[in-house]
This record gives sequence, structure tokens and C-alpha cells, in this order.
Amino acid sequence: MSKSSTSKWLYLQVLVAVILGAALGHFEPEFALQMKPLGDGFVKLVRMLIAPIIFLTVVVGIGKLSTSASVGRIGLKAIIYFEVLTTFAMIIGVAVGHFVAPGTGVNADPAKLDPKAVQGFINAPHLTIQDFLLNVIPDTVVGAFTKGDILPVLFFAVLFGIGCAQLGARGKLLVKVMDEASHAFFRVVGLIMKVAPIGAFGAMAFVIGQYGIKTLFSLAWLMGAFYLTCFLFVFIVLGLVLSMTGLSLFKLMAYLSDEFFIVLGTSSSEAALPTLMEKLERLGCGKSLVGLVVPLGYAFNLDGTSIYFTMAIAFISQALNIPLSVYDWLFILGVLLLTSKGAAAITGGGFITLAATLATLNGKIPVAGIVLVFAIDRFMSEARAITNLFGNSVATIVVAWWEGTLDLDRARAVLAGQTVPELEEAFD
Repeated sequence: MSKSSTSKWLYLQVLVAVILGAALGHFEPEFALQMKPLGDGFVKLVRMLIAPIIFLTVVVGIGKLSTSASVGRIGLKAIIYFEVLTTFAMIIGVAVGHFVAPGTGVNADPAKLDPKAVQGFINAPHLTIQDFLLNVIPDTVVGAFTKGDILPVLFFAVLFGIGCAQLGARGKLLVKVMDEASHAFFRVVGLIMKVAPIGAFGAMAFVIGQYGIKTLFSLAWLMGAFYLTCFLFVFIVLGLVLSMTGLSLFKLMAYLSDEFFIVLGTSSSEAALPTLMEKLERLGCGKSLVGLVVPLGYAFNLDGTSIYFTMAIAFISQALNIPLSVYDWLFILGVLLLTSKGAAAITGGGFITLAATLATLNGKIPVAGIVLVFAIDRFMSEARAITNLFGNSVATIVVAWWEGTLDLDRARAVLAGQTVPELEEAFD
């Protein structure tokens, strides 16, 4: 997808659309509710391309690798990075939740909680680690694509890519065809991105019309603390991590401005996944590495979601005046390190994970307590998704640097806005 295939001012258009959508939702809520199909339609347009793009990117990348051992090494490094950063994110959430104490003074009565609004999440079956691992293996090859789950597609793509690499000359011909097909898919992404402002407008209008801006103020202290925590995590933690590579976080954020505003408008990090993969490859990260790390990150490297889990639990415990000991928090962190990995495979996985985690505390905190954060969850999803977006971007760059395959000169040139002729020709 060339730069000319998308509007130079896409981020500005999406920002204006978000503001207009919020205004419509506030002043004409009933009419704004009818805008929901615009947001849903845009996200569905992007999601229909995610599976084939991941498949083609991974197959082409692995097909060009010299050894299949590189796949395992890259995957292992990515998993190690993910576990360290998400654990750190959870600890930051605990620290901020403890010192800011956003739930203090709410004084909610556990006996008066009405769990009807979240009953589906409380009663929903939670995937065990065994179930999660088995679900990575698709029932059929076609099923991996039709269900829309990222990990089964990635699993099959890795196997198919290794198969192509082992075919020798015949495999290279097949990989070449798939490489051309991937360019066609990215052209389609460019076409879809032209309607991103419409999708962002519809999504924001519906959210404000459905929940109302007043909802933002009812639990503003928690929201403010959460947004500030995500802000500090991105600029301090991710900034320091990225500085190891010699690259600037501020320049990376400017480079990903389109993706930032798309995620802001739709509250879905998936909406930016195809263009994110293309931009990271353009930045100097290898195709095979991008194809492996980014999809894995969308399942395992959810920094914003990790912060949200621990802050939400801290808020619920404080609101119900139920103190948690150091031992309780260590236990919660251990549980979340396992349960949060299965959340990516379930609709509403965040609330299901919260419910499952509270359930492991042997009734110390009632599971119905998640109703206290249900009303503002939708407004907090923007910060979660944006943090996840930048977290996975930095993760991919760092793993590429760790592998010694990151083209730093090219990365600096791209982030500085310089034109790289051979690069533009490759992506045209």
C-alpha cells in the first residue's frame, strides 16, 4: 500500500469525525444510536482482511527464511518480551491503584450489587490454559479463516510457510505468487481506510448516545487515573524500552498517527492491525518477524488491558471497603498471568477474565463487583486499545533489534519523514 493510496490527512479527518460523533451523541442521542452500523461496518471491513493478510505475510516471510529454526527463536524472544512487559504493566496498575485509591469513598454495599447487567460475563465459561492451547489448533484449515481468530491462522501459516521453505525452488515460486497477492490485499486496505472517518464517526456517536457524557463524570477519578497510568506507561516505560534501539518514541507515535486516531475512534486495536503490519515492515522490521510478532502480540502482549485488570480490581476492592493484602495481590498477579492469555479468544474476554480472577479469591471479593466498572468500561477501552497498539509496535521493533535484523538507518530515515526510493518501489 503506497502512501498515495491513503489520504495524507487521514488522522485529521478521523479526529474531526470523532469530535462530530461525540457532539451528535450528546445533543441528539436517539439519532446517534442509529449510527452504530457505520462503526460496526468499518471494523468488519478491516477484520475480513486480517486473516488473509496475516496468513500471506507469515507464509511469505517464513518462505524466505534460511532456516525454520529462526521461527522458533523469534517466537520465543517475543513471548519472553511479552511476559516481562505485561507483568510490569500489571504491577504498575497495582501501584497506581493503591496510591491513587480511586475507589475510596464510594462505600458500595456488596449486598446491594445488582449483577444482572453483567450476569453473562459472570456465568460465562472461562478458557483454561489447556483449552486455550488446543483452540490454537483449528478444527479445519478453512475454519481457521472463517472464525476470525488470529492464533489459529498464525499457527497454520507458520506450518505452511515452513512447508514452502522446504520445497526449494518450487516453494519459492509459490511464495512469490503469495507475495504479489499480499500487495493486492494491502491495496484493498488502502481503499477501506478512506472510509475510516465515517466508521469513527458512527462508533463515537453511538457510544456517547448510548451511555451519555454524564457517565464519564460519575467515575471520572478512576478513568483519570487509568488514562494517566496508560500515558505514563507509554511515554516512560515504552519510551525507555524503545530507546535501547536508538529510536525515538515521539517520532514513532507521529509515524503511527493514522493508526492512533483509527483506534481512538473505533476503540478497536484490530482496526489498525493491517496498516500497522505494513508500516512496521516499511520501517525496517522483516516481513517474517512482523508476521509472527504482531499477531502474537495481539493475543499475549496486551499492556493496556493488563493495567486495566489490576486497576479495576483495586477500584472494586476499595469501593467495597475490602482490603487486599500483599499475598492477595501476588496471587492475583499469578492468576492474571494465566487467565488473561485466554481472554483474546472470547468475546467480552476482559470482563470474563475479571470475573474468573475474582472467583479465585474464595469469595473475598464478590464476583458481582465487576458491575461497579461496567458503566465506564466502554470509555476506558480507548486507552486500553491505544496502549496495546503502541505496546505491540515497540515490541516488534525491539524483537527485530534483539534479532539483529532491524535496519536502523532505514528506520531513522522513515521516522524522519525522508523518502527512501527503493523502499517506495518495494511497497508500490
